[in-house]
Order: sequence, then C-alpha cells, then structure tokens
Amino acid sequence: MKEKRKNVKNWNWKWTRKPKAYSISDEKIEIVTNPHTDLWQRTYYHFRNDNAPVLQLTTSEKYFSFIVKTEFESKVRFDQCGIIMYLDSENWLKGSIEYENEVFQHLGSVVTQNGYSDWATTEIEANIKSMWYRFSRREDDFCIECSKDGQKYQQMRICHMTKANDEIKFGIYACSPEESSFKAVFTNMEITECQWLAHDGQAPDEE
Repeated sequence: MKEKRKNVKNWNWKWTRKPKAYSISDEKIEIVTNPHTDLWQRTYYHFRNDNAPVLQLTTSEKYFSFIVKTEFESKVRFDQCGIIMYLDSENWLKGSIEYENEVFQHLGSVVTQNGYSDWATTEIEANIKSMWYRFSRREDDFCIECSKDGQKYQQMRICHMTKANDEIKFGIYACSPEESSFKAVFTNMEITECQWLAHDGQAPDEE
C-alpha cells in the first residue's frame, strides 16, 4: 500500500450504511450521526446492533498503519466515533470514546469475533473532545493506539482476528445508540509504513 497523506477525497472510500448527512473534502470527513445507530453483538446486553455508518478502505497489505484525528460534539450517553476494521457484522474491531455523562466518558476498544463482542475501557474526563488513533496491521494481528497530541501514542489493544486472513477493510465510524445526533470530524488522516514494530523482547516459552 502506498503511503497517503493528502487529498482524502480521492481515496477509494466505500460506505457500509451511508449516513443521512456527511461531507468529504480533501482535508477532512464529517459525519452527522443518526439516532439509534450502534455496533454490538450479543455479549452481556443480549442484543445485536449492526446499523452504524462505516466508511472504509480495502487492502491486502499485511504491514501498515492508519492514523486519524477525531473531533466530536458528543453529548448523550454512548455517542461515539473513532477508528474501525469492519469485516462483517460478526467480525470487527473498533477504538473510540463513548460519552457517558457530564463527569466522564469511556476511552476503549471492542473486539467482535464469531458474533460476540467484548469491551475494554478506561474512564477519561468528559470535557475531552478530541483524540488521535493509530490502527496498525502485522499480518493477522492488529494494534489500536491513541494519542492526545498525535505525537505520543499509548497502546489500547492488541488482538488477533481470525477472519482477517488476507483482504481487510478499515477506516472510520460514528454513531449514536440513543436518541441523539452529533457531528464527528475526522482529519489528519495518513497511511504509513507499519509503526507497530515487531516484538524483540521475551522469547517463546520452551515446551
């Protein structure tokens, strides 16, 4: 995959569930969420929600990183936007901030495999309205990182995706699971060489 840093409008984006309101320019993408849109499969809540708008690129490249800055006006519980790899309704992963209340929100990730979602989170202040994400692929393994300034990244999640054998789709999403609508803005998008370096520490245990 060639490195990309400009002219986002000309990237080969494809929608899965196009929102009613959005815009794509050379420098940014804006999505206005529709109420009652969400992504979740089965675990704990016992429902299957699969109607959030997702905008993605397709690649068979096994080593790369995708970087994006998000800015958002979330205000109702579970309003969210972030980075995603959506393979199909039962196999996907995402990293985002989900609004909770005026005190805190959830910075977290969801990995969904074979129709079951999990959710790993940490609480952050509710007044944070911007976050950078970096999504990296090393063959069938993936890493999501976040950053407040686009310079220093912190690991959110490492996972293996069994359905990501060759071609994958990755990109951005935004949704409002409850009676809400807000604008999510995505800028500073880049595709680079893989920034998630190969492990060079502990050797595998001997059998």
